[in-house]
Amino acid sequence: MNKVFLIGRLTRDPELRYTGSNTAVASFSLAVNRNFTNQAGEREADFINIVVWRKQAENVKNYLSQGSQVAIDGRIQTRSYDDNEGKKRYVTEVVADNVEFLGTKGSNGGNQTSQGTSEEPTPYDFGKEAESKGTDVDSNPFADFGSNIEISDDELPF
Repeated sequence: MNKVFLIGRLTRDPELRYTGSNTAVASFSLAVNRNFTNQAGEREADFINIVVWRKQAENVKNYLSQGSQVAIDGRIQTRSYDDNEGKKRYVTEVVADNVEFLGTKGSNGGNQTSQGTSEEPTPYDFGKEAESKGTDVDSNPFADFGSNIEISDDELPF
């Protein structure tokens, strides 16, 4: 199985090209924080090359820029080519099947730590936010929509 899930920020604006058959392909680099800190207490990142094809490539070019936060779902691909000097070069990259736009560099997404660095939030970090807003999980979220609607079993599609 070859499956990759990444969350990170673009290190540069996406580059859009078209193949000879007019198929859109975009490429960019993604900075993904590691889950641990080094001996100096700093968080390190890996810089991963991403390739996106077709309509999604055009969307990436139109709506993302350096610093944008994205979630990538794809696969690892290794390819080779001969450079200008005839030397064989190998490239490892992630071919994205799905790109989810999570936020921009300026959006209020990062949590400032005491060291002044920004920790990458995950799309699953909604627990603390809900607690701070005083969300009542036992309340009826549809209470403001009026009276009950009666639906017979014949009207249900299943």
